[in-house]
Amino acid sequence: MNRIYTLLILGLFSFCKSPEPKEIELEELTIAQIHQSFSNGSYTAEELVRAYLDRIDSLDNSLNSISVINAEALAVARSLDEEFQKTGKLRPLHGIPLIVKDNINTRGMPTTAGSMALADFYPDEDAFIIKRLVEAGAIILAKSNMAEWAFSPMHSESSTVGTTRNPYSLDHVPAGSSGGTGASLAANFGTIGLGTDTGNSIRGPSSHNALVGFRTTIGLVSREGIVPLYLRNDVVGPMCRSVEDATRVLEVLAGFDPQDPITGYSNGKIPENYSQYLKKDGLKGARIGVFRTLSDVNPDPEITSLFNQSLLDMAAMGAVIVDSVEVESFDSLRRNQWCPVFRRDLEQFLADYVKRDTLADLEDIIRVGTQSEYAKRGLESFSDSPLPNNLAQNCGDAFTDLKRIAFREAIEKVMDSLQLDAIVYPSWNNKPARIDRFQEEYLGDNSQIIAPHTGQPAFTVPMGYTSGNLPAGLQFLGKMWSEPTLIQLVYAYEQGTRHRKPPVFSGD
Repeated sequence: MNRIYTLLILGLFSFCKSPEPKEIELEELTIAQIHQSFSNGSYTAEELVRAYLDRIDSLDNSLNSISVINAEALAVARSLDEEFQKTGKLRPLHGIPLIVKDNINTRGMPTTAGSMALADFYPDEDAFIIKRLVEAGAIILAKSNMAEWAFSPMHSESSTVGTTRNPYSLDHVPAGSSGGTGASLAANFGTIGLGTDTGNSIRGPSSHNALVGFRTTIGLVSREGIVPLYLRNDVVGPMCRSVEDATRVLEVLAGFDPQDPITGYSNGKIPENYSQYLKKDGLKGARIGVFRTLSDVNPDPEITSLFNQSLLDMAAMGAVIVDSVEVESFDSLRRNQWCPVFRRDLEQFLADYVKRDTLADLEDIIRVGTQSEYAKRGLESFSDSPLPNNLAQNCGDAFTDLKRIAFREAIEKVMDSLQLDAIVYPSWNNKPARIDRFQEEYLGDNSQIIAPHTGQPAFTVPMGYTSGNLPAGLQFLGKMWSEPTLIQLVYAYEQGTRHRKPPVFSGD
């Protein structure tokens, strides 16, 4: 239903648009470039939104990355243009088109989590982070497709839209579950994007689509108004084409939200701004630990080659490379960290936001059904599995769960002893899987292993490309609340290597 709605809206925009739309070069367009163009009168926010909508209309048929267009996008853009004409001032994200993963509440638009059960759910209010982005001037351009209920790190298939393809190679997955955001941002369908990450789902699609993805310290960004997978692990964060743009988005997102008490841990830990850490020489003198415990697990030789080259590149930029970092008892500490609390968290979301007697529990979701066999198996597995005993003790947050704390302390102890600024490893040890063989070829996902459990921040940036023009990502793991350090490191690496390049594909 949402796909039909999207096509109708796109058709309406096409009918209403001016006969001679302004030509805007959208590829790799940044926030700074857009604001410069607004200031010098090259184009307006309304003209920019029209250009993006035209691009989606002509090219998304091949990707299937967008679930629904915001019918109010042009009106919001016009209002922001009028504001700028009156004030001469630009808000931090003034007129910047934003693509939002379809599990984040957006008022007046469906929030489906890719499911049939929520296909007609229209939230009464924006999620906390959406309110902040809108207040900063961002324009919600569209919602993006995702793996249904965020179940799959491997691929992005939903009941509402279907399967999203990777713009760098249409036969391959964009990863999951934020694959729609990943594919659409890589394809330049919007300027900035949002994903959610329970285990992989910001960093995996960012790696597969040559993007920058920030999984921040848990508690830095509110999860209010997000359809949960495992709330104890869930993080919302930026997915962008550049570190600078991701940093500008993070500046707006970070902060305390009384509706998400875990954000209270961020008090006193957020700098005045994050942009001050965008330093091209940020790797000079930095101590980078190489975590071969992950990077050397049955890697694709091409990924290994790219990873080793990244170490050489960082050394050439002045970093001190500390190879073969080892964490004591790593194999035992990483075990039994997952806690399958989907039922509890989903049913709380349904009670708080959906508020329907006919859609109150997991069994109601199963009764409505799904078009995805993968999602069907996932729902049935949660239905068949009881919640763990003593949830408060055994399935706590990253600040109170003793298993999670022990895992984090072991890693940070090594970082302290070696004076490491970050630990690095490939975001994936293997290439993106083919869509028709995604379960067999799902190999090498390193994102699930540390940060989701310890709560630490982990950022991925483009590391290069393997044969077939398939992107690969380099992941930087930091200590808790070390976003300033990570921004400095990943920005310097990005600026020194310039791996990001747009995909080449058609809308056929």
